[in-house]
Amino acid sequence: MRSVILTAGAVEYEDSGGDGPVLVFLTGIFVGATLWRHIVADLGADHRCIVLEVPLGAHRLPMNADADLSSPGLARLVADFLDALDLREVTLVGCDWGGAQLVAAHGLGSRLARLVLLPQESFENFPPGLPGRTLYRSSRIPGATFLALQTLRIRGLRRSPINFGLMSKRPVPDDVLDAWLRPSLTSGPIRRDLLRYLRTTRAGEYVEAASRLSGFDRPALVLWAPESTMMRPENGARLAEALPQGRLVEVPDSYTLMPEDQPELCAAQIREFVATT
Repeated sequence: MRSVILTAGAVEYEDSGGDGPVLVFLTGIFVGATLWRHIVADLGADHRCIVLEVPLGAHRLPMNADADLSSPGLARLVADFLDALDLREVTLVGCDWGGAQLVAAHGLGSRLARLVLLPQESFENFPPGLPGRTLYRSSRIPGATFLALQTLRIRGLRRSPINFGLMSKRPVPDDVLDAWLRPSLTSGPIRRDLLRYLRTTRAGEYVEAASRLSGFDRPALVLWAPESTMMRPENGARLAEALPQGRLVEVPDSYTLMPEDQPELCAAQIREFVATT
């Protein structure tokens, strides 16, 4: 992976290169860049695919000690990243973490041409579902998040409902999940970054963000999973309605991590959306 130094610190990213339309993919909580491996393999031949490792627990480079890692702070980090690489006419794609919405909602999307929202935090659904609430509550008790993370060392427990069981219908391959979890399991500074995000993000931020999405007047595709209980099924339609040029496509047989459950359908929808808008 490459790296670039931003105001908040150094971040890693993958870049397929090329002269095609620019797609920037964001990672999520304990979810690393390889979430997008199938999508990039599909779209990378005729698109420039860039995956930013957002500092949410699967990142390997700790942020600066004074970095703002709240949700709005991370949205500014994404905007800084687009500036640092001088990316233009970007299609910003987010899954799990709701940061793509926040970039659009907080007026940080001057470099965006389009927005693609996969199942993610939205409206009142923060922290999302049982896994999100469990992690959020543990962050309020000193040492509790570290102890909770230890259960993830046991592969057989990773598919439980309080861990990754509600994130994907199909198990994430062990080697992929090992790589996602290793930074938080082995590094105190990485856990510090994650805790800073959890402790500074307010429950009402996504309600406020949704009220501002009317200001994003560019094409937006909402790819939602009607079977996902973690990211509420009805919130896909609500997001599409909140966006002036929003369009909803429901993807069957998938939970939150749609790039794991339905990579071909996901890539096909993104390809068509970019080509026709």
